[in-house]
Amino acid sequence: MLGSLYLAYDLLGGQHGPLRLLTRAVTYSVVFGIGYGLGLGLFFGLASGIATGITLSIEFSRASRGLDHYSLFWEGLFSAVRGFGFAAGLYRVLGFEFAIAFAVLITFGQILAYSRGMRPAMDYAASRRPRLSRRQYWGTLIRTVGYTVTALICSAFIHHVDHAWSFAIRVGLVTGIVTGVGTTVYPYIEYYADNLPERRLGVFGIGLMLCGFAFQSIQYWLALFDVRLT
Repeated sequence: MLGSLYLAYDLLGGQHGPLRLLTRAVTYSVVFGIGYGLGLGLFFGLASGIATGITLSIEFSRASRGLDHYSLFWEGLFSAVRGFGFAAGLYRVLGFEFAIAFAVLITFGQILAYSRGMRPAMDYAASRRPRLSRRQYWGTLIRTVGYTVTALICSAFIHHVDHAWSFAIRVGLVTGIVTGVGTTVYPYIEYYADNLPERRLGVFGIGLMLCGFAFQSIQYWLALFDVRLT
């Protein structure tokens, strides 16, 4: 299905169509998912990476078209989605109450940052050079401190965590480092998301379709060679 969508690139809006949005969502989900996963565990990386990748792709897609940012309502919704992703990642380790409290606090923190002009697409650029502006640097630093303090508050008042300080510092540093790296490389990702040649997209679509046919044929190969899985 995805392969046919890439083959139908021109029919789906061209440069600013849904395939560019899909490319952004997958790329950012992988980048942030790997970063969070290495620092805080595989499941945390999966949940938070998908939530972050989807919301960032929507915001960057709008910025790439030269449009103004979304209203505070929508930005609050994006914040809530990212907060839910973090809550899902923390739930298995620290329980429901800690996860919900953490998600609520960081959601309100992100909304406050949005209201002050601190948003992911701030100082947007699409180029083949990584870049980190002064405002993006301070935003990353504030995010690091904010997540550290949030983890400490939740540990003190909601659910006590063993070695609370080390856990909070770990959460803050992982979040800050991943945010900093993601912010630095996103101009590179944006450039290639908006400048991929149609022919390359078509070849990628054909490759996806062949992979789909190959996966579909596995069941028949297993039956042909009498391979038993149980």
